[in-house]
This record gives sequence, C-alpha cells and structure tokens, in this order.
Amino acid sequence: MKYVEQIRLDRDMSVRDLLSRMRRAGVLGAGRIGKAVEIMAEMVQDKDYVIFLAIAGPMIPAGLRNIISDLIKNGVIDVIVTSGSNIVHDLIEAIGFRHVQGSDLIDDRKLRMKGIGRIADIYIEQDAFIELEKKTFELLDGIPEEKRKKISISNLLYDFGRQLEDEDSLLFQAAKLEVPIFCPGLFDSMIGYHLWTYSQNNIIGIDGVLDLNQLSEKIFQAKKTGAIILGGGLPKHFTLGANMLREGVDAAFQITLDRPEAGSLSGAPLEEAISWRKAKQSGRFCTVIGDATICFPLIVSAAIDIIDL
Repeated sequence: MKYVEQIRLDRDMSVRDLLSRMRRAGVLGAGRIGKAVEIMAEMVQDKDYVIFLAIAGPMIPAGLRNIISDLIKNGVIDVIVTSGSNIVHDLIEAIGFRHVQGSDLIDDRKLRMKGIGRIADIYIEQDAFIELEKKTFELLDGIPEEKRKKISISNLLYDFGRQLEDEDSLLFQAAKLEVPIFCPGLFDSMIGYHLWTYSQNNIIGIDGVLDLNQLSEKIFQAKKTGAIILGGGLPKHFTLGANMLREGVDAAFQITLDRPEAGSLSGAPLEEAISWRKAKQSGRFCTVIGDATICFPLIVSAAIDIIDL
C-alpha cells in the first residue's frame, strides 16, 4: 500500500523537482502529469523507441512552436503527425508574420472589419493568408514538375521545409533532420485551398497512399514505438491507427481537455486503444486532463532535465 505523499514546495525549486513531487503524490492530475514525465524520459532514453508526436489544436499559434522545433533539432522526435492548421501557422511565422495576444471578450464583427482573424484570444491579420498563398505557390514552383506529378503529403512538406530559412520552423527542422511530417488533414486547411488553386494552372498530384507506404516503413522498422499526443482528433487517430500494424504502441501519453462519455476518440483514455490493438497490453500509458499549452511545456522541461538533453 502506498500513501499519498503530500507535496511540499521549496523556494527556487526546479520544474523537475516539482513534477517529481507531484508524481510521488501519485494521484489525480498531479500524479498523472508526473507519470507523463516518466514516460517521456523513458522513451527518449531508450534508443529502441521510434517516438511519434501527434499535434492537434492551435499549438503553433499558442506559443509551442520553439518547443516542438527544438525537440526535433535535439533528436527527440522521429515522426510528426499534425493537423493542417499547425502547418499553416508554422509557415505564417516562417514568412515573417506574428501571432498577437488578443482577447476572447471582443466583438468579432469589429475584428472582421479590421482584417483580423481570432483563435480564442490569439489574433492573426488576414494579410498573412494572402502572403501565405504567394509563398505556397513559390514553394510549389520550387519542386520539380516531374516530382509534383505524384507526391506524398510528407514529401511535399519536406520540400517546403528545405526551402525555408527560419530555423525555428518545425518544417525547416524536420526537413533538415529528415523527420517525416504526416498531415492527413492537410486539405482541411488554407494550404489545401492553395493547393487546389495552384492545380488549376499547374501540375500537382497528391497521393495519400504514398504517405501510408512511408509510414508503414517507419512502423515495421521500429523495435518499439511511443507516442506523445497533444489534443485528439485526426492526428491521434492516424498515429494510433498506424501502430495497429505492430499490435500497438509500447508507451504513450496524451494531454486532452475532451471527455470520454460521448465516445469520441479525442476524449478516450489511452487504455481504450488496447481493445483496438492500437496500444500494447503491457504498455505504459497516461492520460493527462488539461490544457496542452500548460502541461506540455512543464512535462518537456522536467523530462529534458532528467535526460540531460
């Protein structure tokens, strides 16, 4: 029998020490976030792991861009699965626009008149999307036409990243270190519309089956797989679904604010994935209920301190 160890705070204590004490408390949110640190540190230290990072929600606009690109740069992440919106906003920052602190207590009609779009309390000027279209066309022109005739989304994003100059861009770092980015929902984003517009006068053929070929190679070559899941939705499903090819992930943690009662995958605990063979019966799993923009930086900070990255 283990007792709940009461958390004691000390002046100037490190994030690692704080989350270690939360883990020793062992229960509720404190225990879960502490366990997530252990799982991340274990995955990174064990070189047999191929580590997936699944990104849903506005993680790039919300300020996690440098954290993610630094994880790629330091060899922590092997595969990325993301929503189209995070690709869009990574490119927006790469071409020189910035996301702005705003308010969610605002008349959106006024923002519209000013040419500003809103994500909760994050603002982005609409001119950014005009320049994004120009940049997307420029990046597409930078890919040889013969290659564009039949190209996977991951290769398309690789070719985008290799043409960028912003070292804080996750596309740039992923291309530099040959970390594949899979984006099954790319067409559910502004880039999807830009690809369609470009196709009206230029040759481009996106083949999603090629992505599955590349993804399956990663899966079959892995001795172990682990997953870090921010949010839910398509990136979570694509990551876990792909791992059915090897009877599931060996370890994973997710950070979500969704609830399980409605049966959505976004709110489902990772243990549910065991029944679908998306997660190993013997694996280590943890579901952290919380805002990823708060929890993920804390987990990463504590984990990289443990592994001395």
